[in-house]
Amino acid sequence: MAERKRADWHTYFMDIARVVATRSTCPRKHVGAVIVRDRTILSTGYNGSVRGLPHCDEVGCDIVDGHCVRTVHAEANAIIQAARNGVEIAGAELYTTASPCWNCFKLIANSGIARVYFGEFYRDDRCIHLADAAGIEVVDLSKESL
Repeated sequence: MAERKRADWHTYFMDIARVVATRSTCPRKHVGAVIVRDRTILSTGYNGSVRGLPHCDEVGCDIVDGHCVRTVHAEANAIIQAARNGVEIAGAELYTTASPCWNCFKLIANSGIARVYFGEFYRDDRCIHLADAAGIEVVDLSKESL
């Protein structure tokens, strides 16, 4: 019987973020996020509409300047879920399937998340260039074989 290879922690949490992304309701981009501390999942989020309002996959996207504005992004939803549940995320790590947009990066920085791992680059590189100044380590996992 062949020996099973155990997933490393980055693979494990990024795989979970990918599963979380399957809950996304905007057909333009499916993104998942997982907030972790001490190898324990604190919160998850995916891109979807405001709680209680119709989703893109039900009524279509609301496009402004080439972006769907109907959705709340995965990283923001993970931070919001932690806040709603009273979970402290300062010093935590965030795994996201796509690099954060500028608005999500600002939320990440102000929430105290210390490290962001992303699975693919998505549009805006400001967060990557300003991460050091904000005291956040940003790690591109797309360059690793996960």
